[in-house]
Amino acid sequence: MPDMNPAAPAKNDLPLKERMKIARTRMPEQDPAVRACNFLEVNLGLDPAAAANEATRCISCPKPGCMMQCPVNVKIDQVIALVYAGEYLKAAAKMREDNILPAITGRVCPQETQCEGGCALGKKGNSVAIGYIERFIADYERISGQLGVPPMAPPSGKKVAIVGSGPTALSAAGDLIQKGHRVRVFEALHELGGVLVYGIPEFRLPKDIVRLEIDNLRKMGVEFETNVVVGKSVTIDGLMNEEGYSAVLVATGAGLPQFLNVPGEHLNGVYSANEFLTRVNLMRAYKPDEYDEPVYDCRGKDVVVVGGGNVAMDAVRTSKRLGARTATIVYRRSEVELPARREEVHHAHEEGVEFRMLSNPVELLGDEKGWLTGVRCIRMELGEPDVKGRRRPIEVKGSEFDIPAQVAVIGIGTTSNPLIQSTTPDLKTNKWGYIIVDPETARTSKRGVFAGGDIVTGSATVILAMGAGRKAAKGIDDYLRTGEWA
Repeated sequence: MPDMNPAAPAKNDLPLKERMKIARTRMPEQDPAVRACNFLEVNLGLDPAAAANEATRCISCPKPGCMMQCPVNVKIDQVIALVYAGEYLKAAAKMREDNILPAITGRVCPQETQCEGGCALGKKGNSVAIGYIERFIADYERISGQLGVPPMAPPSGKKVAIVGSGPTALSAAGDLIQKGHRVRVFEALHELGGVLVYGIPEFRLPKDIVRLEIDNLRKMGVEFETNVVVGKSVTIDGLMNEEGYSAVLVATGAGLPQFLNVPGEHLNGVYSANEFLTRVNLMRAYKPDEYDEPVYDCRGKDVVVVGGGNVAMDAVRTSKRLGARTATIVYRRSEVELPARREEVHHAHEEGVEFRMLSNPVELLGDEKGWLTGVRCIRMELGEPDVKGRRRPIEVKGSEFDIPAQVAVIGIGTTSNPLIQSTTPDLKTNKWGYIIVDPETARTSKRGVFAGGDIVTGSATVILAMGAGRKAAKGIDDYLRTGEWA
């Protein structure tokens, strides 16, 4: 952890052209050879001098594109100005006006395509490292022991139930509690945080960071209840009619894994990425000396992970840390089309992950005892662009080849979990099973019920899920204050 003792801030009297010449600050990291064998955080964070240097690079645009491209509308220009002035706690308070989870988003948000993608400096060079600054502020606030609690409105007398405790739920809870509503979050698992704790590895997002942010929500007055499976233990109608909740937000995410539908997926040693990461993260497989092994032992094994997104990258880098002999990504397009964050791909390369691009599994191979022995793939080539603009992968006939594997992880995406929808018949869904909402208010077809995040849009980023939570919170607050449903 860098030294957080702030130096006296210097006056920003550098001419604009001089500021534009300052090189982008590099994030200190664990050495790749060392970190590939542990679950400690890869990025080490900035110290005050580095944060101030990076804040100096901001050219104070009159219409900041960074803010326009932030899904939760953080006042980034004001935050950076406070960092430059050395007012770190004030910067944290300003950040928390719009982002209740800055220590989390500063670590896992894809800033390069969002806030940093709107930075004017990025048009001709390197954008301001907004994500690094955000993390610095949150870490400074945490280490100081002065996590801020925003102002609270007087109690409204209204109760809101939130189903799920991932980023959409936590963001909405933070906004609603500030509006004076009583908020209770229901989580099906034994630990709070949703995908933040079961899906994202310790080396990218330490669980203690998530717990601290949740504890801060508790300080604000949010109530939490674990081991409650809404749709089983209690229904949406039960929450509203029997327990007196004025509104319910469904924020359960999209946790039903997709598979390849190829022969051999039943073999021992084959996991969905959801199951693999949940077993490692939530069942503590990353601490093998303290907990019984909750996953098939990867030590000395060949591990193949199918997919190219952040989840696949998390799984393959996790397998490396669990002692895999080889850890290989298999993806049907080229590396240029990988949807994972550039930083995660770069880190995977540094850590020794192998990449088999333009390849797609057609069969999982096994022995007579039902254990995985390999992944049979076919080579692909890129054809014409599809509706999303990405070139469509096409099989090259007769190009099959085998990759040895004793563990395979399928990380090609997820779909909606149907539990809530199946027990709430008047809740309309689309053909994929996602809940249909009004895009502006997050209202569903059922009066008083709102939905947001991956259960509406399909899998997305943490910060987009938080943006959905903020939009839902506004819709709920409007409904509770006016009683209008149209």
